[in-house]
Amino acid sequence: MTAADLAKVIDRVRVILLDFDGPVCSIFAQHPASTVAHELRRLLVDQAVTLPPEILAERDPLAVLRFTAALGRPAVVRLIDQAMTREEVTAACTAQPTPYGREVIVAAHQTGRRVAVVSNNSAESVHTYLAARRLTGYIHPVIGRPEAAPERMKPDPFPVLAAVRELGAEPAECVLVGDSLTDIEAAHAAGIAAIGYANKPGKRERFTSAEAVIDSMAEMVAAFAVDEL
Repeated sequence: MTAADLAKVIDRVRVILLDFDGPVCSIFAQHPASTVAHELRRLLVDQAVTLPPEILAERDPLAVLRFTAALGRPAVVRLIDQAMTREEVTAACTAQPTPYGREVIVAAHQTGRRVAVVSNNSAESVHTYLAARRLTGYIHPVIGRPEAAPERMKPDPFPVLAAVRELGAEPAECVLVGDSLTDIEAAHAAGIAAIGYANKPGKRERFTSAEAVIDSMAEMVAAFAVDEL
């Protein structure tokens, strides 16, 4: 995939949907995800939940939260979701901005495009970060994970469709920028294009289904600039 692929996508879209953890920032840069996962496991054990080996070894707290969807215990799901939200809000205060992430948001706005965030992180944590970085005015809506419904997180298209619906947009004029296969799968399930952000080695090779792949958010900024010429 080339810069021409990216330019072709950018040229036709008027709505930029951004995943949060990756394209915008690294939320757990100073508040390790593995620590959060450990805290969620502790809460589950306190609720007499038996944890399978893969969850005992899981370092991604969102994966631990997703595990709760199969427990058939709504109160436990809500407890873990609320704990996750508290940890995310704390993490958002020290999140590390993604290089050129802010510039993408501002450039999209300046070229007349609307920008929204669609994240498996809580909306509260996204709002916390955006307010601290003076980005709130550039982004609407913020669609976080559905409350106490981890089965509706991406790759389920539910949050993507919610953003498109709130914007009153057509799928054909939207693109989702994300750094995981779940982002690409959610975008395509919602009928919109996807740009894969390959921010780690090996990701580019896995993003073959995306309409375009970038290694740096700076490529998005450049694409907006070319589109304005």
